[in-house]
Amino acid sequence: MLGDAMGFSLPLLKALKVCNYKQFTPIQQQAIPLIIAGKDLLASAQTGTGKTAAFVLPILDMIFKNSLINNANNRTIKALILTPTRELALQIEKKIKNYSRFMPLTSCVITGGTKITTQQKNLKIGNDILVATPGRLIEHINARTVNLSNVKHLVLDEADRMLDIGFLTAVLSLLSVMKQKHQRIMFSATFSNHIRTLAKQILDTPKTIDISPQNSTSSDVKQQVYWVSEARKQALLSELIGVKNWRQVLVFAGTKETANLLAKELKLDGIKTVLCHGDKTQCARNKAIDQFSKGNVRVLVATDVAARGLDIADLPYVVNFHLPFLAEDYVHRIGRTGRAKKKGIAISLVSPKDEKFLGNIEALIGRKFDRIVYPGYEMDINSTLYNERQSLRVKKNSYKTRQEKNHVKRSIKKARHTTSVRRAKTKKSKPSLGS
Repeated sequence: MLGDAMGFSLPLLKALKVCNYKQFTPIQQQAIPLIIAGKDLLASAQTGTGKTAAFVLPILDMIFKNSLINNANNRTIKALILTPTRELALQIEKKIKNYSRFMPLTSCVITGGTKITTQQKNLKIGNDILVATPGRLIEHINARTVNLSNVKHLVLDEADRMLDIGFLTAVLSLLSVMKQKHQRIMFSATFSNHIRTLAKQILDTPKTIDISPQNSTSSDVKQQVYWVSEARKQALLSELIGVKNWRQVLVFAGTKETANLLAKELKLDGIKTVLCHGDKTQCARNKAIDQFSKGNVRVLVATDVAARGLDIADLPYVVNFHLPFLAEDYVHRIGRTGRAKKKGIAISLVSPKDEKFLGNIEALIGRKFDRIVYPGYEMDINSTLYNERQSLRVKKNSYKTRQEKNHVKRSIKKARHTTSVRRAKTKKSKPSLGS
């Protein structure tokens, strides 16, 4: 039934059977026929609904069948898949290898964080499919170590995230290089007006697929908000993990500095923890994710670099230690759990200073959260707000005091300089005894 529906080649069907595919998801059912028909496509669906397979499967099948028709063994890049993060690029390439295991096709991934010379060697060998992050791909284009003149399929995966982190200029530069006619496909977990505007600019009369309500979250993810003071978030997190015996907890921190500090505190509490953020090398990030995926550590503390592309089977818990600045990122974060119709729990630790961000999230997903107060972590809201204001005043007063000290120092220095200049002039103009 799986093969009859899409008309895939036997090698691909064999791979799907090995991967234990039973049926196509809604996004796959709608996207695959349109991609095979050669249409430009703008598609959106919730995270964890099979978006990657929705574009990888038809592209693999078309490249394979075309190679049979043309009896071609040339290793030129026929499909280019752009992603915003290294983790997502590696995840996609892994799936490509799984689906193409019975096909004579090759793939390659190039991202930042890896030696460019090694990538140049891989590109020189020749590949049918290239997965890349825009910044590193631009470097290869400038060095003339990659040829995109034979690309027939271009995919922008997580296009909204690429715009958020400033890849628009790089993407447009890449499009200007690829002057030949090719199919363009945009996939995203959310639709925004910005994305729709961009789609009109770069897609040719695209078909649009919107599987789920805009910016919705999966019903398979249980979402909870714990109301706690900022100063006691770490203690509450350690208690929840310890008392409830949680395993495989993905924790999102707001900054790299906070992630480092949080990981250190969790380790001191006896909880095995690893880190994943932008300051870590790609090797270190891969090792951390691998340890976490295998269950060798209980907690992975990450920044939003891991919000997309992190695909861990049966990940049970996601915790927002800090709420994201962009409400849309909340959807992507909690989408790391509850994947493929499996159950998951997403918890947000919210203090009074987070209320604005929580309000934006509630407005985005159309839901109001109950604030859960964990026993022993009750707080007097008036006292908390007073303390936060006092802290702010202290910072302001400290800043003002430093300003005043610096002003006094500058005034003294200026006065000394003026006095020195006057003395020099007086000495110069004073008549000598012999005049």
